[in-house]
Amino acid sequence: METAVSPVRAFLRQFRGRNHGHLVQFIKYAIAGGIATVVHTTLFFLLAWKVFPALTAADPIARLFNIPGSEISDAVRAWHAGLDNGVAFLFSNFVVYVINVAWVFEPGRHSRLKEIGLFYGVAAISVFIGIGLQSFLIGRFGIPTTYAFGAMILVCFLINYAMRKFFIFKG
Repeated sequence: METAVSPVRAFLRQFRGRNHGHLVQFIKYAIAGGIATVVHTTLFFLLAWKVFPALTAADPIARLFNIPGSEISDAVRAWHAGLDNGVAFLFSNFVVYVINVAWVFEPGRHSRLKEIGLFYGVAAISVFIGIGLQSFLIGRFGIPTTYAFGAMILVCFLINYAMRKFFIFKG
């Protein structure tokens, strides 16, 4: 005699593979995006601290981790934040591509090479838009790097989900 599967168990079972409903797919995408965001954010702030300075002493992350800020203009800080994001993007986008192919979306709408190209292309466009917003917020309004970075992440998340779901992968 076969036992009935509880709705909770059926819901959780969808997390194991790619056979899932739209809600679970979006949750899985958010989890993958969260992992990539941690990678991106960690690299961004390490670079903003050590390579292309983009943190002032008043920045929330600088205060939280007791990082001495740089005495740089908002224009230089905006430029450096863009560079830091560009480097972090290359690594975090690779991480999220691997997770998306393995767990979230069904590959196969395009050849693997075209799929990777589209994946990076769409992400690059969203990051370009996000960096533009971030630089505008820093350069025009002097907003702390941390908050402008958060706005960039949100813009990228929304653009990337729509493009990946409807144009890059099978669904």
